[in-house]
Amino acid sequence: MAGISGEVKAEILAKVKSGQKVSELAKQYGVSDKTIYNWLRGQITEQVSYREYKRVMKENEDLKNILGVLTLELEKAKKKKR
Repeated sequence: MAGISGEVKAEILAKVKSGQKVSELAKQYGVSDKTIYNWLRGQITEQVSYREYKRVMKENEDLKNILGVLTLELEKAKKKKR
């Protein structure tokens, strides 16, 4: 949006990140909700390290295993009640 300076844009985004509602800020600053959400989307550029990626993948695998075990135990408990 041509009428919004970089400082004001940064101020709006900081307020959104601190918990203020996008709809309220849009009214306050005279921009659309969609514009603010587009600015937020444009900021998502963080790269994840390979180490962090592997840690999350390992955690995901562990959680899947736990879920599998719990599902089997639940099925066994259902069969015993019959």
